[in-house]
Amino acid sequence: MTQLVPVLAERVPALIAAEGERASCRFFEFFTAQIRNPHTRRAYARAAQEFFAWLEAHGVTQLAAIESFHVAAYIEQLQKARSAPTAKLRLAALKHLFDWMVIGQIMRTNPAAAVRGPRHIVRRGKTPVLDPSEARQLLDAIDTTTIIGLRDRALIGLMVYSFARIGAAIGMQVEDVYTQNRRLWVRLNEKGGKHHAMPCHHNLEAYLHEYIDGAGLASQPKALLFQSYSRATRQLTGNPLPQANAYAMIQRRAKAADISTRVGNHTFRATGVTAYLKNGGTLERAAQMANHASTRTTQLYDRRTESVTLDEVELIRI
Repeated sequence: MTQLVPVLAERVPALIAAEGERASCRFFEFFTAQIRNPHTRRAYARAAQEFFAWLEAHGVTQLAAIESFHVAAYIEQLQKARSAPTAKLRLAALKHLFDWMVIGQIMRTNPAAAVRGPRHIVRRGKTPVLDPSEARQLLDAIDTTTIIGLRDRALIGLMVYSFARIGAAIGMQVEDVYTQNRRLWVRLNEKGGKHHAMPCHHNLEAYLHEYIDGAGLASQPKALLFQSYSRATRQLTGNPLPQANAYAMIQRRAKAADISTRVGNHTFRATGVTAYLKNGGTLERAAQMANHASTRTTQLYDRRTESVTLDEVELIRI
């Protein structure tokens, strides 16, 4: 949030600033006080900035002049250039922002309230999923004679075997890896303030032990578990590993392992869920392990039908 505060302070839209300091403060408070998730905050801030820029470009110079048809026209135009989920997210951001402004008596009505978003039905997620053999190939290809190799294998293994989101993984402290009932467990602080604990798969247990011992982190319970790495000193820096750096690391590791599937941070979560279900796991348990509020979300990660489809396609013999 500290990085976003000066950005918002400098970029209060002219339509908001023209209403006076009270309106500017209310706009600013929406992002700093009302929204807790940093990813949502960035996305909503981008949506607001782009919409108000669009209004100015179309001659709307007063907040009170914004009508539902302005919002509808913006969303209609946005759909032609961007995906339906993006348009839905932008509309949701505008609805929440204008609700906040109405409650604060800055605006009389919410011009986005009556606008319907694009229809978008998702039955299968788009996240690329690795075959179990590919996941094993990637993990085995990592050189674990170095600290960074131990770190990278532990991070990827954590996402595969505990279905952890990358944000929860890189936010862990050393003390979030602990022993209970003679088994290693991990504690994940997921989005929405949800705390989630999972016992470790025996492979993950080995990866974490080797990494923590090799990096000398066992005596630093409050230290970040996954830290950035200095190639100059060949040591961990104590600083957090940025999500973008984790993504770049995954790209390098996949390329080095000759993995042709396009992977991302979320790939390993989906890979773990699919492998679990393929081996007889239940959807309900998978949802619980992934900390999903609904099995409908978990179903987006279930790619078991893809192998069936491939088998069927091979029956076309010409």
